[in-house]
Amino acid sequence: MPRFLDAGARLLATGLGSGHFPVAPGTAGSAVGLLLFWPLATLPVVLQVAACVVLFVAGALASTRVANGLGQKDPGLVVVDEIVGMWVTLIGLPFLPVTASLGFVLFRAMDVVKPWPARDLERWRGGWGIMADDVAAGIYAHLMLRVLLLVWPVS
Repeated sequence: MPRFLDAGARLLATGLGSGHFPVAPGTAGSAVGLLLFWPLATLPVVLQVAACVVLFVAGALASTRVANGLGQKDPGLVVVDEIVGMWVTLIGLPFLPVTASLGFVLFRAMDVVKPWPARDLERWRGGWGIMADDVAAGIYAHLMLRVLLLVWPVS
């Protein structure tokens, strides 16, 4: 059973393997997050939020298992945090090419910059810290995207 759990945790934590991408695995994970959000975009906002909560908890548990197995605090191949951060960025917004593209760029920028308190959230124990800072980056990107859509509405 432990091997099965390890394999499942690794598959989830690496964003279906996208975390093994040789260049910019976080960007690859964000792209996977964008693609995986596509079917969620048609759901009511409450279900989108529920999906984010479920992925956050499952991702924290999987990330903890993978990080502990590798003996690293936040391994680069763990990208489920980028997936949930992308989802948070896009919750409740029209899923159009322009919003998806802007959301992707804004999330990547916020994930790199990590404005307060995102960087502090990395200190949380295990996978909770791995996940929490990207949720904070997703919240910042979401708010920025909402402001942009107020200034420049899309149809």
